[in-house]
Amino acid sequence: MTPLQAPDPAENCANHRSISQLLNSRQTSTTSITTHSICQFTAYRRITTTTKDTTAKMSSPDLADLLPSSYKSLITSWLAEDCPSFDPAGYVVGSSPRTATLFAKSNGILAGVPFFTEVFAQCGCTVTWHLSEGAAVAPTPGNPIRVATVSGPTRQLLLGERVALNALARCSGVATASNEMVELVRGAGYTGILAGTRKTTPGFRVVEKYGMLVGGADAHRHDLSSMIMLKDNHIWARGSITEAVKAARKVGGFALKIEVEVDSEEGADEAIAAGADVVMLDNFGGEGLKVAAKSIRGRLEGKKAVLLECSGGLTRDNVKEYVCNDIDIISTSAIHQGVPHVDFSLKIDH
Repeated sequence: MTPLQAPDPAENCANHRSISQLLNSRQTSTTSITTHSICQFTAYRRITTTTKDTTAKMSSPDLADLLPSSYKSLITSWLAEDCPSFDPAGYVVGSSPRTATLFAKSNGILAGVPFFTEVFAQCGCTVTWHLSEGAAVAPTPGNPIRVATVSGPTRQLLLGERVALNALARCSGVATASNEMVELVRGAGYTGILAGTRKTTPGFRVVEKYGMLVGGADAHRHDLSSMIMLKDNHIWARGSITEAVKAARKVGGFALKIEVEVDSEEGADEAIAAGADVVMLDNFGGEGLKVAAKSIRGRLEGKKAVLLECSGGLTRDNVKEYVCNDIDIISTSAIHQGVPHVDFSLKIDH
């Protein structure tokens, strides 16, 4: 396995751009545009360069600052699910103070630090981290890597153990898969955005979206309120792309972007004419996608900036076939659905 390269959140977020800026960048002169790597927070595609670097210096960002306050109540529900009444095993070990060590036992990107920490905080324990969020871990057989130390009453350490490990293993698995896919498309020459999808585990979305960001991918829209996405069912129910976009704009106003899923160039043209901000080319074959994207991009020359996204059936095995820099966004659930967990264990020190 090729050693993982931990993503650099400071570099990526220093170059953060909003969707609006990304749309505007489609209207800038191509002579002042250079491509850049993916952002960990939100979509950006191209960076305008000048003779003088005016980028503000910023301290290393902490992705935990993105988390909603509701994530703590989510963790409370995890603990309640695991121990809804008595804890007989906790009685066996008692409440004497102990320490435990968190070990990484398989390769991956460490992600989920705030979730692991909060689980133990709610159990009355403290966590000291020896590695940072986003660090690449590569243990050798029989030599796990020491990641953190947890201190607290013995029964509380064991009460939080499985819940904390589950969240960390899952989040790290998503970050690892995201990082690997980003490296794949970058190696194939892609300069756009590699994003996840909304096909997340119910009740666990915040963890999985967080893992995508740590791994260097874009999390795409976080929920139905983040962006209006009109898919085939919306269009069939409304009657046409034009009518669907018109209705969406009425309630979305200027603040919400509208994305339309299409399966043909004709559909893309109708979506663009209706005022879509993003057009998703869904389930196109690799070569068909490239032809369609180039054709649509040509018709957009000098007109309103519109982003093109491709999605549908993209995996690690075939994603290189879809690499095309007329496409702004490649989105795939392969970075978060069915991905392997990173193996961690927590051992009481003795």
